[in-house]
Amino acid sequence: MLRLIAAAGFVVALAASAQAITPAPIPQPDGIVTQVRFGYGPFRTRVGGVCVARSTIRHTRRMARRAYRGGY
Repeated sequence: MLRLIAAAGFVVALAASAQAITPAPIPQPDGIVTQVRFGYGPFRTRVGGVCVARSTIRHTRRMARRAYRGGY
């Protein structure tokens, strides 16, 4: 019973302190155009400033692993 009262007191103290925090201001957009980072199309990403397919990245990585192992 003592643990229940202590837990209830802790929850009330936590809730009271959460209400005392002022919310952060919502940032307003600067312009009309929204900048989107991943706007290169499906299955594509940016590597070194160039838009490339993810399959190309995967293929290059596989070839590098095979060369490291002494395959090709």
